[in-house]
Amino acid sequence: MSELLIPGGYEIEAAGERAGDALGNAAFIEKHAAPGRIGLCGGRDWINKLIRKAQSPLTEDGHRSLWSHAFVFSERRIDGQWWVIESDLDLRYKQIRLGVQENRVDRYYDPEAFPNIAILDFDLSPEQVRKIQIAGLDLLSGLSSYSISELVGTLMAMHSRRLRRRSNLLAKEGALYCSALVQHCYHAAGIEFLPGVPGKNIAPHDIDESPLPHRTHRIIRDLGVSTIRELGHKSKHWLSSALDSD
Repeated sequence: MSELLIPGGYEIEAAGERAGDALGNAAFIEKHAAPGRIGLCGGRDWINKLIRKAQSPLTEDGHRSLWSHAFVFSERRIDGQWWVIESDLDLRYKQIRLGVQENRVDRYYDPEAFPNIAILDFDLSPEQVRKIQIAGLDLLSGLSSYSISELVGTLMAMHSRRLRRRSNLLAKEGALYCSALVQHCYHAAGIEFLPGVPGKNIAPHDIDESPLPHRTHRIIRDLGVSTIRELGHKSKHWLSSALDSD
C-alpha cells in the first residue's frame, strides 16, 4: 500500500501460515497498534454474525459486513500489553459484562474467533490522541453501559437515508454501543466519520468506509459471502479464465 494517506486506502496483510495460529493476529496488532488508533474485528460467533449481517444495507454488494465490533487503542501499559477501550456485550464468560470497559487486546488474538481484523490510522496529532484517550477514560470512569436499544435503532436507520441523518430513535442517555463509543471519543478530537450522520447511528462498517483520509491495515479471512454465493463467484472466475485462455 502507498504510504500516502488517501480515502479508503488499505492493505491486505498475509494471514498466518496456519489457520489456528494466534500469532497471525498478535503479530499484526503488534506491528500496527498505536495510541488513539481504531481497531475493527469481525467475529464468528452468532452475535457477531448477526451484527455483520445486519449491516448488509451498508455494503456495496449486499453481503454481510466484514466487521462486527470497534474499539480504540489506549496505550501500552507497564505489563507490556496493549490495552483498548471499548463498549462490549460479552457473553463468553459466566459473568456477563456489559458496557464501557478496558481490556487487553490479546482477547482478539484468536484467528478462529476473529478471522477479520483491522487497524485504522487517521494520522492523529499528539493533541488529538490525548483528547481521544481522555474521552475514553471519562466514559470508563462514568461506567457507561452498552446500549442494545441504540444498536437496534442504528440497525433500523440503515434502511433509510432520512433516519440515518436523524438522532437515533432509541437513543439512551449514558449508554453507548461499540462504534458509537469510538465516534464519541473521536468527536472530542474534532473528527466525524460520516458528516451529517449522528454518532449514535454510526456502525463499525461506517468507520471502515469513512471518506476521511486514513490508512487501513487489515487481515481478511472471512469475506462474509454465503457458501452458495461464493461458489457462484468462483464459477464466474473459472469461466472467465477459461474464456481468456482460448
